[in-house]
Amino acid sequence: MKENVVTQRLEALRAWMLEEKVDACIFPSTDPHNGEYVPDHWKGREWISGFDGSAGTAVVTLQEAALWTDSRYFIAASEQLAGSGYVLMKERLEGTPSIAEWIGDTLKIGGRVCVDGMVLTANDAVGLEAELREKGDFTLVTDTDPLDAIWTDRPPLPENPIVIHPLEYAGEGTDSKLLRIRQAMKQSGADAMLVTSLDDIAWTLNLRGSDVHCNPVFVAYLLIDSQGAVLFTNQKKVDSTVEDYLHGFDVEVEGYDHVAYRLRMMSHCRLLMDPNVVNYTLYHATRCQVVAKTSPIPTMKSVKNEVEIAGYRRAMERDGVAMVKFLCWLEKTMPGGRETEISIDRKLTGLRAEQDLFRGISFDTIAGYGYHGAIVHYEATEATDIPLQQKGLLLLDSGAQYLDGTTDITRTIALGPVSERQRRVYTLVLKGHIRLQLLKFPDGACGSQLDAVARSPLWKEGLNFLHGTGHGVGSYLNVHEGPHQIRMEWKPAPLHAGMTVTDEPGIYVEGDFGVRIENTLLITPYMENQFGRFLQFEPLTLCPIDLAPVDFSLLDEEEKDWLNSYHKMVCDRIAPHLEGEELEWLKNATRKV
Repeated sequence: MKENVVTQRLEALRAWMLEEKVDACIFPSTDPHNGEYVPDHWKGREWISGFDGSAGTAVVTLQEAALWTDSRYFIAASEQLAGSGYVLMKERLEGTPSIAEWIGDTLKIGGRVCVDGMVLTANDAVGLEAELREKGDFTLVTDTDPLDAIWTDRPPLPENPIVIHPLEYAGEGTDSKLLRIRQAMKQSGADAMLVTSLDDIAWTLNLRGSDVHCNPVFVAYLLIDSQGAVLFTNQKKVDSTVEDYLHGFDVEVEGYDHVAYRLRMMSHCRLLMDPNVVNYTLYHATRCQVVAKTSPIPTMKSVKNEVEIAGYRRAMERDGVAMVKFLCWLEKTMPGGRETEISIDRKLTGLRAEQDLFRGISFDTIAGYGYHGAIVHYEATEATDIPLQQKGLLLLDSGAQYLDGTTDITRTIALGPVSERQRRVYTLVLKGHIRLQLLKFPDGACGSQLDAVARSPLWKEGLNFLHGTGHGVGSYLNVHEGPHQIRMEWKPAPLHAGMTVTDEPGIYVEGDFGVRIENTLLITPYMENQFGRFLQFEPLTLCPIDLAPVDFSLLDEEEKDWLNSYHKMVCDRIAPHLEGEELEWLKNATRKV
C-alpha cells in the first residue's frame, strides 16, 4: 500500500515536471529555518519518498529517483524504500555519487533542476548550483515549490500558542541577551541581523512553543536592529500577555509571511545574515548590504549560565529517578514475557511524566531489541514491534523535556545471557565512553580533536561507528544543539566551560545487535597555569551503566575507578528519592567492581 502511494505521488510530480519543463526535483529534509526536526508542513521529502528518517535528500527525475541519507538510517531507509522506485545512496561511503554527480550521470547534460529556495541555505544553494553547472551545465530553479501544486492535503502551518519561559529557569533576561547580540552585531560591522533558527529565536526572547515535535520552539523569524526587533509569526499564536511582554523589550509582532516584504523594504543598512543558516530566498530578498558572517547566538546559547546548569542538575536527577524505576521494573517484569519494544517505551515515558516539570519527550525513543539495536535511529512501529526475550541486548536511547532542562541518555541492557562477541563489543564501547570522560583538554580545543579518544579502543579492534560521538544539548530546547560537536569530520567550533555535550560511542552489527552508551556531560574548568586553561568533563546524567555484560578483564584500573566513582555519585544522588525494592535495585546496580 505504501509503495503504491509513493508511486502515485511520483507520477503527479512527474506530470508537473513535464508541464513546467523541469528535469529534476530535489527535496531536502529541512524547512525555511534549517531545522533538523520540522513541522509536518515541511516534511516534503518524507511525503514524496516514504522515508521518515530525520536526515535525507530525495531527488527525482522523469525516469529515476534516489535518496541520500547517512549511516544512522542505512538499514531503515533500505527497508522503507523497498518497492518505491527509489535507489538508496549511502552518504560518506566510497563509490556513492554526490547529488550533482548523480544528476549529471542520469541526465547527461543540460536541463532545469528545481529546489525550493526556502528550504535550502544560501551557501548550500550556491554550492549546489556551482556543482550542477560543472557536472552538466544545469540551471538551478529556486523560485517555486512543486509540492504546492501536488500535495493537495498538505498540513497547514501550526498555530500553537507561544508561552513565556520564566527567568527562574532561563537565568538571563531578554534585555541582557539582546544587548549582547547587538554588541556582537556592532563588532561584526552590522546594523541589523536576521535570525531564522527557531531555537535561537526561542532562546533570545525567552519564549517557548510546541510547533515542532519534541522541540519546544515555534515557527517564526526575528529581525533585530540597534533599537528594536520584529518577531514575524502567526499573530494568533501571541496572546496579550506575550505581546505585552515583547513590547517591554521593543519587540513588535508581525505576520509570519511579512518577513520577505520587510527585507525588500530595507535598503540603507548593513544586515548580518549567516549564509550557512538563512535560506537562499530570504538571503537574496533584501537590498541591504549583506554582512555574511556566522550568527553570534548559537555560541552564546551553548554556554550555559549558572541557573541553567542548576536546572540541568535537577532535571537529570528527576530523569535518573524515572530511569532507575524503569530498569528495576524491567528486570522484574522480564520473566513474564509480555513486554515489547513499544510497551517499554510507553512505560518509561509514563514514569518520566510522573516527574515534576515534565513537558514531554525530547526525541522519539529508540528501543531496539536484538537485531533492531543495530539500526542506529530505530523507532518501533506496530509493524516492526517485537517482544523482548530473556537473552541478548536491548539498546534504549531516550530523553525528556523538563521546564528546567533537557535530557538525553542511552543505555544498552543485558536482558539475559549474552554472547562473548556481544560482551566484548559492549566492553570496548564502554572503554571508549569512559576514556572520553577522563580526558583533560585545553580551553578552545574543538570536538574533532577529542573524537579519537572515544574511538581508540574500538579502532584497535578494527571497529568503528559512522555517527558523531557527541552533540550539544539545549536548556529546555532542542536536544541537538550546536555549534560544537564531537565527531570525526572537522568541526572547528571551540569547546568552553559551561557547554553541554553528549558522549555516545557505539558499535552496530547489522542483523545481530547494537551497543551504545551515552551520558550528557558538562564541560567544567580543570586547571590554569603558564600553559593556559584546561577543561574536563562532568557527567550530568544519573543512571547506572549495566555491569552484567562487562568483561572486566578489558578495563584498566583507571577505567574501573571511573566506573566506581560514577556509580557512587549516581547512588548518592538518586537513593534519597527511592525506597524498598527500587532502592535495593539501585544499590546493587551501582555496586563497587
